[in-house]
Amino acid sequence: MKNNFHHGDDHTPASNDTNNDGIDRRGFLECMAWAGTGVLWMMSGGILKSYGMSQMIDKTTGGLKKGLLLPKSDFSFVQISDSHIGFNKAANPDVVSTLQAAIAKINNMPTAPSFVLHTGDLSHLAQADEFDTLEQSLKSIKTDQIFYVPGEHDVTDNGKLYLERYGKGTLGDGWYSFDKNGVHFIGLVNVTNHVDGGLGYLGPDQLKWLENDVKGLSSSTPIVVFAHIPLWAVYPQWGWGTDDSAQALSYLKRFGSVSVLNGHIHQTIQKVEGNITFHTANSTAFPQPAPGSAPSPGPMKVPAEKLRTLLGLTSVNYIEHNHSLAITDIPLIDAAMVIGGQ
Repeated sequence: MKNNFHHGDDHTPASNDTNNDGIDRRGFLECMAWAGTGVLWMMSGGILKSYGMSQMIDKTTGGLKKGLLLPKSDFSFVQISDSHIGFNKAANPDVVSTLQAAIAKINNMPTAPSFVLHTGDLSHLAQADEFDTLEQSLKSIKTDQIFYVPGEHDVTDNGKLYLERYGKGTLGDGWYSFDKNGVHFIGLVNVTNHVDGGLGYLGPDQLKWLENDVKGLSSSTPIVVFAHIPLWAVYPQWGWGTDDSAQALSYLKRFGSVSVLNGHIHQTIQKVEGNITFHTANSTAFPQPAPGSAPSPGPMKVPAEKLRTLLGLTSVNYIEHNHSLAITDIPLIDAAMVIGGQ
């Protein structure tokens, strides 16, 4: 296997890389903090629903928007992704501040999430000081536990430092599973052995483990899989997919409710395929271009007024029906009214 992937630190589409766009650091960070945050996931009766947190928080007060009523749930968790601590180029000169802004939104939720999932690229160069800064920031999250999977930027040393810090209790390159409130969560690693073109790769050992991990579960068990690189072909030309994901997903076909959460592409895209719903998360650091809209992927510098449109999250409601999942996609500009019942 070739470790051939886009690091995403030098590719900036020329059409978006201007120095006369009126952005100052404060304006950028204010816009970024308002737009780039996590996804709140709520589980109720085996049905998983997600809400874009940016549209749930009042920009002025920092609290939940007035009149915004969240449904009752069995439990909730938050997904954040692609913090890229250590990155300091034009697309975002202060990734620590935007991560902290995301954390502030999490802490302003009326009920603290049971846990947080970080779906990779914690760091930008897998340096000890970058992991230190991340850990220091995440300590302030009001939650019981944080679960991690690595991104390709976290394993530039073959994953040595990542595993030392986050690999306790995991297998292989860091894969593992756990159960919460009747839901089975599976953390997969698809960034340590890339194939040509930068596609993610799980490998036979992890696939065999996955098959055995779910073998004894009832088909009515809700499954949530999380990994860094998408487990479906978002845009293979840019390495936005996983080479052997079909084999992994074949083990999950018998389950009625399967949700797959990924990062890597720094934007929200959803797909439903049979009983499996795929959802990619935005980055807390910087946007990337839409699939195929630029010569290559990478950090995208944009005017502040456009940033929210690029990073604005989408509210996705999962409705269980006949052992499959239907998806209702609501643009976030309307999501607050829908959630609040207005």
